[in-house]
Amino acid sequence: MNLPNRLTLARIFLIPIFLAVVTLRIKYGDIIAAGVFILAASTDGLDGYIARKNKQVTTLGKFMDPLADKLLVSAALIVLVELDVLAAWVAVIIIGREFMVTGFRTIAVAEGVVIAASKLGKWKTVTQIVAIVAMFLHNLTFPYFGFDLGKIAMAVAVFFTLWSGYDYMAKGWHLLKK
Repeated sequence: MNLPNRLTLARIFLIPIFLAVVTLRIKYGDIIAAGVFILAASTDGLDGYIARKNKQVTTLGKFMDPLADKLLVSAALIVLVELDVLAAWVAVIIIGREFMVTGFRTIAVAEGVVIAASKLGKWKTVTQIVAIVAMFLHNLTFPYFGFDLGKIAMAVAVFFTLWSGYDYMAKGWHLLKK
């Protein structure tokens, strides 16, 4: 159990804390939840960086890292829908794309092909994280300008989600034809 794997597991263990903060409706809960979410999300880049730098990439890490990401983002989206801050169709698009890409990668592995995360996929992740944080901080975002930064950020995240999903499918469509 190396440091990168511990960071990945920490991200998973922060999910119930994040959910508890959100659902308990404590004072400043949205701000605290956003902070816990940022802490959890920041372990994503950190664990990968440390694993590659120190040559500590493991099979466990390859499996757990994307799973931890999907669990964290899915939990946040579902709770935003429950809080009536996010439309359910947005959560379905984002979570559905994750299932699609995971299934596609599984087919690729069965064919002996490894599909690495693309730059577009990384942009998708960043825009989703920014959008989720902005949605939790919706009461702090530009009310004087007449727009909701969280909704704009989420629209950008949906765009990158769809674009990166299309990109994965277009680049590997030949694998599905077999």
